[in-house]
Amino acid sequence: MTQNSFWQDRPTFVTGASGLVGMWLVRRLLHLNADVICLARDWVPERELLQPPIMNRVKIIRGDVCDQALLERVMGEYEVVTVIHLAAQTLVSVANRNPVSTFESNIGGTWSLLEACRRTPTVKQIVLASSDKAYGDQQELPYNEDTPLQGKHPYDVSKSCADLIAQAYAVTYDLPVVITRCGNFYGGGDFNWNRIVPGTIRSILRGQRPVIRSDGNYIRDYFYVEDGAAAYTLLAEKLAENPDLRGHAFNFSHTFQVTVLELVERILTLMNSDLKPDIRNEVRNEILHQYLNADKARKLLGWEPLFTLDEGLQQTVLWYQQYFETSHSEPYLMQSDGLKE
Repeated sequence: MTQNSFWQDRPTFVTGASGLVGMWLVRRLLHLNADVICLARDWVPERELLQPPIMNRVKIIRGDVCDQALLERVMGEYEVVTVIHLAAQTLVSVANRNPVSTFESNIGGTWSLLEACRRTPTVKQIVLASSDKAYGDQQELPYNEDTPLQGKHPYDVSKSCADLIAQAYAVTYDLPVVITRCGNFYGGGDFNWNRIVPGTIRSILRGQRPVIRSDGNYIRDYFYVEDGAAAYTLLAEKLAENPDLRGHAFNFSHTFQVTVLELVERILTLMNSDLKPDIRNEVRNEILHQYLNADKARKLLGWEPLFTLDEGLQQTVLWYQQYFETSHSEPYLMQSDGLKE
């Protein structure tokens, strides 16, 4: 069965569809001819989901992922077969300031979604987005899927809990759920400007020094968003082929370590800029060193990334250059599909 025949007219419910990963996932699902139902909490006009090229091709449900009754209604009425759960509060700094709202979205939203799936007989596959942050701070790196989940700070704890709840539903109720743990996502369409990639690109385009909130030595595993979208669709397909994958977690990563300062310098080079970073060393309560081992996904799923780090950064820089060159009321009309199979 080809990818397109698997997804053809497949009722697919995406939570968090207006977010960075959700935007690219929805584009990919439409490219594969899926019947896409999207959950979006806030109406943010600049999001691609709410622009006519996308909005006219999907079903958009306004609501909160913690509303279990709403989730059950949507999945029942649209006879949803595949669920991809991305909805979350994703900013570490916001979680540190507002832990309760983060716990409500990331933990409460997860059990609401899984319970609604458990009560919806049409649902056959659930792909749930956890994070590398679920592992917390570890002495032994890289993380593999057997590394204990031991988040200590609010965001990390929220992801550890959501991940464990998903595993509990798989084991206790045989719910067909698999879990993704990805590195730091980056890509075009991220409007959280305090994140290092979009913030750096915007600063350079404005002729301003890019700001590094940390000391620049934090090490991360950066993962291009189109690779993430492809990983989610692949995992749903593999779960349909092999139900014994339920309850499994998979790391998706380039397994490439890079400091924040090195990443900013790569972007400066790609954009032919001689600006110097403004290193502020203000970050607290974040993990210093993280990267993932993705051997399990390669061996069991046959997965490989579609983009190198530099290719992903080049695509991202191009996206923002086009975005700022065109009218903000129609920022997406110049974007080609850009999808890799």
